[in-house]
Amino acid sequence: MNTQPVIGISGCLTGSLVRFDGGHKRMAFVMEELARWVSFRPVCPEMAIGLPVPRPALRLVQTSAGGTEMWFSKPPHDDVTQKMAEFAAGFLPGQSGLAGFIVCAKSPSCGMERVRLYDEKGNRGRKEGVGLFTGALLEKYPWLPVEEDGRLHDPVLRENFVERVFALHELNTLRASGLTRRALLDFHSRYKLQLLAHHQAGYREIGPFVASLHEWEDLDAFFVAYREKLMAILKQPASRRNHTNVLMHIQGYFRNQLNTRQRGELREVILRYRDGLLPILAPLTLLNHYLAEYPDRYLLAQNYFDPYPQDLALRLSVS
Repeated sequence: MNTQPVIGISGCLTGSLVRFDGGHKRMAFVMEELARWVSFRPVCPEMAIGLPVPRPALRLVQTSAGGTEMWFSKPPHDDVTQKMAEFAAGFLPGQSGLAGFIVCAKSPSCGMERVRLYDEKGNRGRKEGVGLFTGALLEKYPWLPVEEDGRLHDPVLRENFVERVFALHELNTLRASGLTRRALLDFHSRYKLQLLAHHQAGYREIGPFVASLHEWEDLDAFFVAYREKLMAILKQPASRRNHTNVLMHIQGYFRNQLNTRQRGELREVILRYRDGLLPILAPLTLLNHYLAEYPDRYLLAQNYFDPYPQDLALRLSVS
């Protein structure tokens, strides 16, 4: 199995000249930073169904029968819906090992949300559509981290996406290596603090589910159910409040090693983060310092401290 996460991506975002107008939408973060840590699997669904470059623009059409189709915007408004459906049906089953997918916003093929809809007469409607290819992708792999290029400019959404990519990659690697109860329990144990930072109710719900692992004879069936629950929790962006609770919890592991001054300093840094005066990197750096000085087996195993390569520097810009 590839040692790096493999991410599907709309071909135009890599800089390939595949857009309808012969251009591209190369995304610098993706190609200059993220590309150091992942492998990309580019695809342009429109070219994959045989359309040329350049080509007339496509649009999503909401039909009078209530369906959504994809037509050319210019006469004779040829319908390519079936071609796109057939491509997706043939292509997507081979993508089960992906750890994420980055799609092109607003595209009638790849847009994840808010794609413009038209009626059959060409009148502009609301931005409520989903690109046909991405819609099929989301239906086939509901647990898969999927984001649009535009949304990835938001530092919170960017970090959340990258974090989910590396979590799913680790989970996929675990499955490929051969599932065992011990490996599944160890994986979940490493993610406990991370899950708590994302969604406390989800964390409380998944705990009893994992505790029932011994009742499952089919480990792959357990894996499938666990993957869906895990990725649903991680999809909820970690909040400042939840991070603060986790940081305070970690602080408790050092209560017997730190003196009064050190405990006060650590608490103050955490509270300043809580109040928005410091980035999360500040309390994490201090906690990592104490963890190096006073090692704790449980904390050292926690993915919370390093959910993705530090060189991506995502925690410098998120709250």
